[in-house]
Amino acid sequence: MQDKVVLITGAASGVGQAAAQALVEQGARVVVADVDEHNGRETAQRLGEAALFVRLNIADEYDWEQAMAVTYAHFGRLDAVVNNAGILPMGDIEQTSLQEWRRTLSINADGTFLGCKYAIQALREKGGAIVNLASTAAVAGHPGMCAYSASKGAVAALTRNVAAHCLSHGYRIRCNTIIPGGIRTPMTAAIWQGNGDLSFADNPKSPFCEPEDVANLIVFLVSDESRYINGAEMRVDNAFLVALG
Repeated sequence: MQDKVVLITGAASGVGQAAAQALVEQGARVVVADVDEHNGRETAQRLGEAALFVRLNIADEYDWEQAMAVTYAHFGRLDAVVNNAGILPMGDIEQTSLQEWRRTLSINADGTFLGCKYAIQALREKGGAIVNLASTAAVAGHPGMCAYSASKGAVAALTRNVAAHCLSHGYRIRCNTIIPGGIRTPMTAAIWQGNGDLSFADNPKSPFCEPEDVANLIVFLVSDESRYINGAEMRVDNAFLVALG
C-alpha cells in the first residue's frame, strides 16, 4: 500500500474512518470524503499529511467530479475507491414512504453507482481497485429494513456488473463487495445500544463487529495482495447468514 492513494466515502466516522486509519498505517494516503465537514476535517487532521478531506455528497455527480479533480490536484494519482457511505433508515414495506424509499436508493445505490463510474474513469488506464459496502440485509432481507435491503441488494448486483465490465474490457480494475452484518458504528447505534454488551470481544455470539473488523478486509481488497480477487462477495458476519440456513 506504500504511497497508494485511496478515496473513501463516509470516512468521517465508523468503518470509513477506521479504514482510513488502517490504510495510513500501511503507508497509503487517503482522501477522507464525507458530507460531515466537521468530523471529516478532524479525521484528516488527525491522520496528518497522508490525508486530505474532501466534502462529497455521494448522490451528487458534480461533487464526484470535484472530488476527483481535488484528489489529482493534491496527490497526483488515485489507486482505489471505497464506496462506504450510506444511510440506514428503519421501516418495513408497510411503513416505508415512497419519499424515504427514493432517498435511500438515491444515496446508497445512486451514490455507489457514481462512485464506480468515476472510479473506472480514473483507473482504467493504469488499474486499481473498487470496494463496495453492501450488507447482510441484501441477502437475508431483514424485514425492518425495506429500503435499506433493496439499496444494498443493488450495490451487490452493481459490483458483479462492474467486475464483469472491467474484465471484458481488459481493465486492470478489480471490484469487490464486502457484506457486513451488524457493525458498532454511530449509524447503527439505535440498534445495538440498550441491548447489553454486544461486543464480539466479550461475546462470541455477538451479531455486531467493530469497524476495524471491516476495515482490515478493506485494506486487503485494495492492496496488491488481493490482485486475483475480482467480483467477490466477502462476508464479515460471524456466520450469521450461514446460521440462518
